[in-house]
Amino acid sequence: MSNQGRTVLTGPTPWGLVLLLGSLTAMGPLAIDMYLPSLPSIAAGLHATPGTVSITLAAFFAGLGLGQLAYGPISDRIGRRPPVIFGMVLFVLGSVLCALAPSIGWLVVARFLQALGGSAGQVVGRAAVRDQFEHQMAARVLSLLMLVLGLAPIIAPVLGGYLLVVGDWRLIFWFQAALSAAVLVAVVFRLKESRTDAVLEQTKTENVFGSYIAVLSNRRVIGYTLSGMFNAGAFFSWLAMSSYLLIEVYGVSPSNFGWWFGANALGFIAVSQINAHLLKWYTPEEVLAKARLASIGFAAVFMICAFTGFGGMLGVIIPLYLTLGSFGLVGPNTQAAAMNVDVRRTGTISSLTGAASFSMGALISSFAGYLHDGTARPLAVLIMAMILLSAAFLYGLAKPLQNIHPTV
Repeated sequence: MSNQGRTVLTGPTPWGLVLLLGSLTAMGPLAIDMYLPSLPSIAAGLHATPGTVSITLAAFFAGLGLGQLAYGPISDRIGRRPPVIFGMVLFVLGSVLCALAPSIGWLVVARFLQALGGSAGQVVGRAAVRDQFEHQMAARVLSLLMLVLGLAPIIAPVLGGYLLVVGDWRLIFWFQAALSAAVLVAVVFRLKESRTDAVLEQTKTENVFGSYIAVLSNRRVIGYTLSGMFNAGAFFSWLAMSSYLLIEVYGVSPSNFGWWFGANALGFIAVSQINAHLLKWYTPEEVLAKARLASIGFAAVFMICAFTGFGGMLGVIIPLYLTLGSFGLVGPNTQAAAMNVDVRRTGTISSLTGAASFSMGALISSFAGYLHDGTARPLAVLIMAMILLSAAFLYGLAKPLQNIHPTV
């Protein structure tokens, strides 16, 4: 079927694959959001300052970024299954070490190892989608992954808070170890090898460095990578400053923080599913080009309300959540469009885009805490700056509405 010259995708949704790959990609965010309520308890339990405890978050982002640089090219060469199985084993081990941590230094190292393991699922998950589906369907499945991924910031902080009621902060990491072990079992028995022959043949003609040189020499790959990196920077700005904004600026109680923090994910999930529907008729590049403009508009309203105080707390939170929700039209389409530029190096491109995004997360979480001034203004300025930089690289380098056919 077609609609105005565009292909309409039909057929059953592969929910089993979506759930499995979604679980893999969600392990990293789950490990972040679940332990956020425990940060004060960790500081007290390990006799550390809040600033020192925040290093555990930066270490986790650093591990996610560095790990993704390796797993993509490796998965292109030896297949998707071995790296993700290794990564999940490392995640389980890292979780156990976190639960046993006798000092903050130990916890920083354990969180780094945990993140190195979790990054495998994110890289391989995206590459496996592109292996098995053509361009538009791949973007649709990536949007469906957002449904699973979007549950993490809703469930994780609330669950982390309840675990703190029945035990101490170590129980959170024991829970993560058990959950990741269950996902590992599912991967071993349910995840099939998906690397294509074209990818395999490409790896025979170039080494890992050659793969990175090839994608880094592609202007459009760089454009999508930097656009996605700064878009992630906008989200990580909210992640790093959310507890301060909600608890200290607007007086939300710590026990209710998880509900307010998770509420923005509902919009993100809804928009991601709208994206999956739109991709029945439009290419990811077409949706992305318009969605980026929409997020600029929402961010502008957020800035105005933050600086004027118009509408009080809701006047700030509503446009903020609309801005974050619009990322459901941006994130999956940026990833799909980047991997579509060169389908022979999807693992390498997946690594590059993921590493860039989480490196930005490590950077943002390192300095965002110093920007607080008792209002929502620093967050508004930071988010707008990140989105404008994302738009500049999207329209200036990636040019999503030009040359959308992949390299084959």
